[in-house]
Amino acid sequence: MNRVQGLALAAMLAASAGAAAEDLLIRNATVHTATERGTLQGADVLVRNGRIIAVGTGLDAGGATVVEADGRPVTPTLFGGITGIGIEEVSGESATTDGRLALGEGAHDMTVRPEFDVTLAYNPDSLLLPVARIEGIGFTLLSASTGAGGSIIGGQGATMRLDGGDQPTGPKLLFIDLGSRAANLTGGSRAAQWMLLDQLVDEARGRIPASAHSALLTPAGRTTLQQHLDGNRPLVVAVDRAADIRQLLRWSKKHDVRVAIRGGGEAARVARELAAARVPVFIDPLDNLPANFDRIHASLRSAAVLRAAGVEVGFTQAGDSSHNARKLRQLAGNAVAHGLPWEDGLAGLTRVPARSFGVDGEIGAIAPGLRADLVLWDGDPLDVASLASQVWFDGRAIDMRSRQTELRDRYLRAEPDAARGELPRAYPASGGR
Repeated sequence: MNRVQGLALAAMLAASAGAAAEDLLIRNATVHTATERGTLQGADVLVRNGRIIAVGTGLDAGGATVVEADGRPVTPTLFGGITGIGIEEVSGESATTDGRLALGEGAHDMTVRPEFDVTLAYNPDSLLLPVARIEGIGFTLLSASTGAGGSIIGGQGATMRLDGGDQPTGPKLLFIDLGSRAANLTGGSRAAQWMLLDQLVDEARGRIPASAHSALLTPAGRTTLQQHLDGNRPLVVAVDRAADIRQLLRWSKKHDVRVAIRGGGEAARVARELAAARVPVFIDPLDNLPANFDRIHASLRSAAVLRAAGVEVGFTQAGDSSHNARKLRQLAGNAVAHGLPWEDGLAGLTRVPARSFGVDGEIGAIAPGLRADLVLWDGDPLDVASLASQVWFDGRAIDMRSRQTELRDRYLRAEPDAARGELPRAYPASGGR
């Protein structure tokens, strides 16, 4: 057999192995469905062709690969938060970050380009993906951020599964920053943000002609913004101060647009208004210090207060979210420790983001018809001491390795014995130099 034939045979064997792995039965698990069925004890999950076809007890494997859970928890793969996974590799190296557009000439020069789409730069080979997914993280909302030379409208992002594919799972979403974090782009005043947003809506809906001297949008920008304003998808708005959130609710009602809040440091102060408007809030449960004047009333109990009022609560991290997506389940556990019901803690990592961002027909729960993106845990998934034993995407078991585990395995060994001629650990095991 020549080399080409050998490679062809290996490819055929790999393909057949992958196809077989799509049929799976996880038996005798504590199944946290993230649906109205809640948690099922001693239950089975049956997968055919990458989709869940049944959840119950005593299911027939019918030739599928059987994994004995022995009562351990099974959940959907978890939400990693609103991040730059796949568009941010090394935060301090600009050549590896693609989440921000800055076409303006200075900090006070706002250039509005809502047509900017960060998903076009997504790199499925990023080393951040395996680091997150071996910890049970299966999807993230890819964010377009704002900054000097850009505008309060950062651009478009979308939900990305961390399965190695490079296409969004759900619809494109538009990202907006409001409050003090973006005031430098609006003449130094947050009041100007509402003036500019009203103008942008008028442009997108044709009430201000494209030829107007004051027009801010390109033709592509007008079309893009109109699609987001008139489509059945939320604008993802980063905002913290209670007064700004109330103004956002009035603005969204005035223009008949859906919104979801990212941040929400003081959202608990307007919990009833948010619940009445059916606005989901994605908060950092550890955001409990007055880091700025927009978050003076941030609290460890915010998630519990919001949920008690009827608000759908999801989770995201305030800082370094891309490299630390795996910590989000720990944050959800902290919210539970401060009064949020456990099932709502899990929902904030599964069902709530999936529903809010338009992908609940594919992921975010364990139910027939959904993708078999699943995690088997060795303990409570909201406990930082628990680990993912195995992760599946479309019923395929992933290799539970990452760059970090490879470095751990390489260097957490005994020192080489020079007297016996052992090489330093930086050299290959074969002794090649």
